[in-house]
Amino acid sequence: MKEQTRWMQDILEDHSRSGVVLVTTPEEMPVLETLDLVGRIRDETNVDIAAVVANRVLPELFGRSEEAVFDALRQPAIVDALRGRVGNGVDVVLDGAHLAVAMRRGGAAHLEHLRNELPKGTGVVYVPELFSRSTGRRSAELIADALGEELL
Repeated sequence: MKEQTRWMQDILEDHSRSGVVLVTTPEEMPVLETLDLVGRIRDETNVDIAAVVANRVLPELFGRSEEAVFDALRQPAIVDALRGRVGNGVDVVLDGAHLAVAMRRGGAAHLEHLRNELPKGTGVVYVPELFSRSTGRRSAELIADALGEELL
């Protein structure tokens, strides 16, 4: 038993053969917990941190010029004009887009904090929010595709 334990420890501590891959989301607590775990792994073990996967990363909704247009569309007079043309649903669309932009920005700030605090050379791999009701195999395939695009 002692020999098997030593054999496994040798594998885990050999940075050329193994490493820990941590997974987080672009939110404050998961990022802080990931950074805490990175610190503990570095302080208490000889195991390599191979990478961090940031899961459920929201896409950027607008480019800079598009965001200026979106901000203009949210002005009260323009919202009133849009409501007159397309109905009250315009409020829901504009509010939803505003929320998505705010969530993306918040997530981006947390991911920047993560990147800045990780040990130098630790890669961060991004998996986008899938916006899919798929589960099981289909969901795993979508995530695998996203990881493949990110890694290759």
